[in-house]
Amino acid sequence: MDCLTAVAGAKEHSVLEEQQNKALTLEYWQQKWEMHNIGFHQEHGNKFSDLGHSVVGVEISELAIQEFFTEQNLSYLEESVEGISEAKVFKSSSGNITLYCCNIFDLPRANVGRFDRIWDRGALVAINPGDRECYAKLMLSLMEKGFQYLLATLSYDPTKHSGPPFYVSDFEVKRLFDTLHDASRILQNNNVSSKLGQLRGHVNERILLVVRMLLSKVVNHVTCRLHLAQNTL
Repeated sequence: MDCLTAVAGAKEHSVLEEQQNKALTLEYWQQKWEMHNIGFHQEHGNKFSDLGHSVVGVEISELAIQEFFTEQNLSYLEESVEGISEAKVFKSSSGNITLYCCNIFDLPRANVGRFDRIWDRGALVAINPGDRECYAKLMLSLMEKGFQYLLATLSYDPTKHSGPPFYVSDFEVKRLFDTLHDASRILQNNNVSSKLGQLRGHVNERILLVVRMLLSKVVNHVTCRLHLAQNTL
């Protein structure tokens, strides 16, 4: 290892340690929506429900949820959530889309049950790095035995951006979900349209599939319920 490489590696390690110490508040994300500073936002639409799935999501911004229903031209009902102070739940009139407005760590108190599939885009990379282990435990507690967890992470030079979104390595994913689970990269998009200023054109999006380790890795394609993790980058 030459001197230049050693210095670059030390700088990257220092920046990653800095990320670990970051602690963003829920108000930070709410203000992002209020100011419409939402370059992280992607209009996924309601394609999962269109395929016949029952979709449950969680989001901290009430404005984000209201805009979703407006964009999709969907009518909905709004209710309070018993057991979670100030939390609300928004249900589409069709009944197959349910979005909770609350802190994601409070979600189990809503008795949402377990899920066969989880699609996590903009959640793990937005969670404060110091909360990742709690987040991983929460995700695992929400999964059925034969689960599949589709996880989107971002790869970039952490010396040029300290987050959010935060840098999450494949090694970190495997560490979080321990030896009982297998994380396989199924897609890497090297042409992500970055809205992170100086990182434009230098961000890779990786899609990982996390499944429970089985004697024979049989993929179950039958989906009963799908959980959309909060999109709060």
